[in-house]
Amino acid sequence: MALLNIRYDFRCPDICPVPLEELYEAAIEQVVWAEDLGFTSVTLSEHHGSDDGYLPSLVAMASAMAARTERIHIMLAALIAPMHDPLRIAEDLAVLDRISKGRISVIVAGGYVPSEFAMFGHSSGERVALTVEMVETLKAAWTGEPFEFRGRTVRVTPTPYQDPRPAIWLGGSGEKAARRAARIADWFMPTMPEFWDHYREEVIRLGRPDPGPATTGGVGYLHITHDPDATWAKVAPHALHEMNAYGRWAAESGAATGYEPVDDADQLRAMGLHSLISPAEAIEMIQAMGEMEAVMFHPLMGGLDPEVAWDNLRTFETEVLPHL
Repeated sequence: MALLNIRYDFRCPDICPVPLEELYEAAIEQVVWAEDLGFTSVTLSEHHGSDDGYLPSLVAMASAMAARTERIHIMLAALIAPMHDPLRIAEDLAVLDRISKGRISVIVAGGYVPSEFAMFGHSSGERVALTVEMVETLKAAWTGEPFEFRGRTVRVTPTPYQDPRPAIWLGGSGEKAARRAARIADWFMPTMPEFWDHYREEVIRLGRPDPGPATTGGVGYLHITHDPDATWAKVAPHALHEMNAYGRWAAESGAATGYEPVDDADQLRAMGLHSLISPAEAIEMIQAMGEMEAVMFHPLMGGLDPEVAWDNLRTFETEVLPHL
């Protein structure tokens, strides 16, 4: 069966019907629910200084989720390297890996939002160097041995729970980022599927096993419902907020993220990024997927009402999952 995953970024714009702390509470309860049903992973994303409260602290939220669960994997996707001190994040992630007993992995990315670079006193021109430094620092720090960092000898303790360390992915867009990931990281997460082929080519050129073709990108939002039109009326304002917030960042930076400003809900729905389907359609879709393809739920997208999110998840639990 395809892998079952769930993700959160905690956007909470003005249209969100509950305060941010209630979104946090709902997400933690949903991750406990997901683990009980055999979900493979939960993905957490970060951004900084966002008007809608987008999660800025991956480690804090991941720690809360790790403390309430025992088996589900926690993917940090992505840790934006220029916004973090490499030594401090190496410490924080090592502690998180201990709390979770080895259930974390991290995607390191260079970022693309201009306001974030300004907030942390960096320019976008520094992001490649800072991203490479982050990856190399995590590798060295998690050995537990002294190493050279910015001209001084340092040591990070404790070491992670995982031996030798948590997996380090590299996120990015474009051929250069893909080939860089092949050289310095354990895996690659492209912003667009077409960048995968450059990664695969470079991995093979370096003499390592073929990672295989790219998996399908899937949908940005999946909702199991008996009345797609009525459900879309509830979901659409939040979907528009998410698309346009990401779209503005992409337009400001020129980054290839797959997001763009959209004028209205009908236009957005026609783009096919949001899948509102019946239980029968969901069963057929998931049964047709390969074992390594992922079903990704994003239940609180754009600050969606937790009650609407739970309706989605409970319908999947009772009317879809028993048939898979």
